Amino acid sequence: MIRSARTITVAALTGLTIAAPGARAAAHDIKNKAQLDKLMGSREKYFQPVDKTAPGFTLRDVDGKTVRFADMRGKVVVLHFIFASCTNVCPLHAARIAEIQAMINRTPMKALVRFVTITTDPKKDTLSVLRKYGKDQGLDQVNWSFLTTRPGQPEDATRQLAARFGHKFMPVDDGAQVHGVVTHVIDRDGHWVANLHGLKFDPVNLVLFVNQLTNHHGNAPRRTERGYWTRLLDAFGL
Repeated sequence: MIRSARTITVAALTGLTIAAPGARAAAHDIKNKAQLDKLMGSREKYFQPVDKTAPGFTLRDVDGKTVRFADMRGKVVVLHFIFASCTNVCPLHAARIAEIQAMINRTPMKALVRFVTITTDPKKDTLSVLRKYGKDQGLDQVNWSFLTTRPGQPEDATRQLAARFGHKFMPVDDGAQVHGVVTHVIDRDGHWVANLHGLKFDPVNLVLFVNQLTNHHGNAPRRTERGYWTRLLDAFGL
């Protein structure tokens, strides 16, 4: 029996396949980015294809270590912006990213995907605040980084970076920031390929999209191995 992809569980990722109708097409028939965008657009109404070089950055993580976007080449990057004092959508966004990370980290994709959270309030979000926030949200540091500005960078440097991703965080008088909710996806070649808007997108669709990106460089599929989801769906004849 095939149940909805929205009911996917840890068991589904470790041996029991639970996939939405059409998942086989997602796993098998992708020839290029345009085809992948078309398929994702038909499956996921909150999906926006993007075709740009991702903005670069040099920031620091919760341990004070310098992190450069250029050093993430070769991995798919799932990136989003939040700030720790946000009490409404930011915790929900972080929880959604943690959910997606947990799905991916139970597959061979774990070594090929990097999750990046960037604070837009570096003045308040000290390294200890960020470390606690990530732990509270269940994010796994094995392939996740929570980033903030480096000493000497402008206080609004990460808000400027968010704006380069088309995502404005506007401070208001009470210390809050007015902003939307967007998850950005960058391929293994450093190319910004998609946005997922809001929190209502199906996380399984993003996992399937990321799986395709781990198996492709540009428009050329990797021929040495098949994606985890392809093998999993094949095993159950889906």
